[in-house]
Amino acid sequence: MAIITLQSMAQQKIIQTAGREALGEFAPEFARLNDDVLFGEVWSRNHLLSLRDRSIVTVTALISQGITDSSLVHHLQTAKKNGITRTEIAEIITHAAFYAGWPKVWAAFRLAKDVWNEDTTPEDAKAAFQREMIFPVGEPNTAYAKYFIGNSYLAPLSSEQVIVSNVTFEPGCRNNWHVHKATKGGGQMLIGVAGRGWYQEEGKPAVEILPGTVIHIPANVKHWHGAAADSWFAHLAFSVPGENTDNVWLEPVTDKEYKRLKP
Repeated sequence: MAIITLQSMAQQKIIQTAGREALGEFAPEFARLNDDVLFGEVWSRNHLLSLRDRSIVTVTALISQGITDSSLVHHLQTAKKNGITRTEIAEIITHAAFYAGWPKVWAAFRLAKDVWNEDTTPEDAKAAFQREMIFPVGEPNTAYAKYFIGNSYLAPLSSEQVIVSNVTFEPGCRNNWHVHKATKGGGQMLIGVAGRGWYQEEGKPAVEILPGTVIHIPANVKHWHGAAADSWFAHLAFSVPGENTDNVWLEPVTDKEYKRLKP
């Protein structure tokens, strides 16, 4: 099916040709109604609903009727084109399950998986991970990006009494080996918030970090921490007060070192 969208300041005008291409000779009046009325008028009434909104309504209506043929595939493809993300379509279909029925939704999910097919953008994945935890993901950790492999995000939570931040790592992201120097006190404490990650001190096996795991890092101990290869990960980082404290960044954790960890 071919849909052409013409944009103007006032509205978007859809020009549909599928009806005439498929049924123009056999059922010309139906083809005209499909192309000119359904799509040319109803779908183009964007002063009332956006194309994205109309896609949500249409997909939901088809699922509720148990229509899981090429018509639903076409409208799922249109929904994706109209800006509905993989994360959003999964939530839309999940919501519909409680009103349309479980078997219908199972069939719809099989089609949606093919349409979005590994179409998880970093933003989709980050948004989905944000919903797993109460602390914000934060902003890209640009100030320390050179000390990380992969992308990380930083959300400062408190600078009173003890400095606390939520640090989020995309899958496979980890920071370099480093040391929290101090002549007295100092060090750091980590508390797993969401996802799965790793902490490792030099010369010791890596320790898995899950939500609720508490890691005490003494001052002057070489270590690193980051996400598992297949999971986003976030931890709270507490800076322990001390004297003459300094964070010393060292060499990266190599791929060889990292791949020794279990999946």
